[in-house]
Amino acid sequence: MAITGASGLIGSVLSQRLAARGDRVVHLVRRQARSSAEREWIPGAPLDPTVLDDVDAVVHLAGAGVGDKRWTAKYRRTIRRSRIDGTRTLAQAVLTLDRPVRVVSGSAVGIYGSDRGEELLTETSTAGKGFLADVVRAWEAEMRPAREAGVPVAFARTGIVLSPDGGAMERVLPLARLGLGGPLGDGQQWWPLVTLDDEVSALLWLVDHPQITGPVNIALPDPVRQGEFMALLGEELHRPAVLPAPAFALRAMLGQFADDILGSQRVRPDVLLDSGFTFASPTGETAAQWLVTRDKE
Repeated sequence: MAITGASGLIGSVLSQRLAARGDRVVHLVRRQARSSAEREWIPGAPLDPTVLDDVDAVVHLAGAGVGDKRWTAKYRRTIRRSRIDGTRTLAQAVLTLDRPVRVVSGSAVGIYGSDRGEELLTETSTAGKGFLADVVRAWEAEMRPAREAGVPVAFARTGIVLSPDGGAMERVLPLARLGLGGPLGDGQQWWPLVTLDDEVSALLWLVDHPQITGPVNIALPDPVRQGEFMALLGEELHRPAVLPAPAFALRAMLGQFADDILGSQRVRPDVLLDSGFTFASPTGETAAQWLVTRDKE
């Protein structure tokens, strides 16, 4: 089992879960390998096929964080290139193998566009417009040659991952603790949330079910509006969730990424649900409870 992006928020927990259940985990790293559990790769450059010699599945999570920095023109290029180059390298590598390898390739619900209003978005929905939608379309397209050759590829279209240790919630939680966890914008937008625990469980499910191919949404099966979730989060924190965080303040803090936080994506994970996957935190209430509990650990 190989993972790219194993040091990231999702990859680090996935690696721990795989090791705990007895899988042999190999990290593909962008530097010289320091142990037998690491192998060097250079996104955008041909990958030595021997790197995947004893690997039966790859989870590809490498990519610059969309919420880590302000979206300057330079960082937008970094976001795009970090996804496309690595995906192209892996697609070409698995095509050289003489045996099947399961590929779970990171993706994002950003493909649907930043603001789809009340529209219910499933895996069969059309792509939207905007920077992230363009990036995700190009990102997934790089894996097309492998899919056309019969490689079982699933695209893990991940929503907003809830964790106190990274991502959007690392910025939002401090506001909520101060009683500033009211609606962001008008609060009516749908948020495609998923706890870090359920995100990793869904990735493991996809690894173990290679018959699931194509796009797979990973978000709460019971969609929640942003204002409702912030109110639930306030209840769990025993803080009022009345005062709104103004849109201009979020843009000052998050830059253009704020548009995606303020947008509306009513995403439903039909493929996962139809395959029998069960979310541990399926609602806004259980997700808020999980987030606050994890924050206290």
